[in-house]
Amino acid sequence: MKKIVLFALLCVAYLVPNTTSAQEVVYVEDPSQGYLFNRMRDNWFIDAEGGLGFFMSPYDAHAPFGKRLGAKVNLHIGKWFSPLIGIRFGGDFEQLRGATWIGNSAALGYRNGGELYEDGKYAPTHFNDAGVTGDVLFNVSNWLAGYKPYRFYNAIFYVGMDANWVYAREGQNPWGSGKWKYGANDDEDHSRNYSIHAGLLNSFAITKKFDLLLDLRFDFMQEHADGAGMGYRTWNEYPSVMIGMSYKLGKSEWNAPVTAVCPEWKYTDAEGDALVADLNDAKRKIADLENQLRKCLEKKPAALTEDGTPIANPAAPLATVYFPINRTDVLGVQRNVVDAVAEVMKNENCQYMLTGWADNYTGNDKINVRLRKGRVATVKNELVKKGVAENRLETEINNGELTNYGPKCASLDRAVTIHRK
Repeated sequence: MKKIVLFALLCVAYLVPNTTSAQEVVYVEDPSQGYLFNRMRDNWFIDAEGGLGFFMSPYDAHAPFGKRLGAKVNLHIGKWFSPLIGIRFGGDFEQLRGATWIGNSAALGYRNGGELYEDGKYAPTHFNDAGVTGDVLFNVSNWLAGYKPYRFYNAIFYVGMDANWVYAREGQNPWGSGKWKYGANDDEDHSRNYSIHAGLLNSFAITKKFDLLLDLRFDFMQEHADGAGMGYRTWNEYPSVMIGMSYKLGKSEWNAPVTAVCPEWKYTDAEGDALVADLNDAKRKIADLENQLRKCLEKKPAALTEDGTPIANPAAPLATVYFPINRTDVLGVQRNVVDAVAEVMKNENCQYMLTGWADNYTGNDKINVRLRKGRVATVKNELVKKGVAENRLETEINNGELTNYGPKCASLDRAVTIHRK
């Protein structure tokens, strides 16, 4: 029935003339489908940063705050692989300034009247690091608020590593007169200094190509920073604040997949009224067709003779229930047949004859009689269970052939037929 209604509505839509002017399909980007990868040459950038770091090695608390601040400079080149993920790598320079014990080789110039801290117990230190650095970037703003080209502010979280070299400088010999060269980690020439870091890069869009950067960073630095001779290696903290600029190379935007947007059809009042009238007319025609179809389904088909003449009292059964060989119980889909016949019987006011059958190609007469009786009794019991009055059901058996189509069709003879009387 649903197919008939749908077909009628399609016919109405096809027959109703379209008086509106044709509108073109519009193709727009759909960010809900994600974003496409750009070419490898796109989304590169160069940034430069400079600022101050605050070194925090074991003895540095004995130095004034201002004496612990050192310059820090970074220069990177990087690339964004998506609106969320990017990398950058480059070089950095940093000054590590603080205090140490006066007997350490890193103590600067105290025998020549140099500056001392806390009644002469501690002296200033100063290391210069230079090396390479690399970061993995994650754009938090695009993750939380969705990608937006040329957003004024982007919060970018990053983590990375440094490998720096601490170059030797000339200091005072703490055990005698004169000077010597010293470096970190007990190496008079130079030493390596590794660190891991994390930070928040605050990016402010000035133009489409230039961003102003405010970099808040925290390093964990592997550094024997209090000078040679201390006998142990430490991990020291080095927070820093830097400002800088970033320049974008090539294409910096991201594109979403393109999808088609169909135009919204608009009708005048007259066109809308005409469409409603045609639809109501179609509904009336559909209702008439449904009524005719219902009458056809309710009409009982007339049985015909071989020459086409209708038979007044057709002998066709109301239903036939089939059984497997040597079985008297109702199985499988035959239960659905019995359920359906019971519903018909409960809505009719007539008597029924149930006839049991068995094929005469297998078994013997004694077995077949038992099967015929058992099958017809089973069907009668099932119908009574379904609510059919027992006094409306009569039973019999027939020792003949139900179909007489031969041994290959014997399964058609193992049945119970149900006739109206």
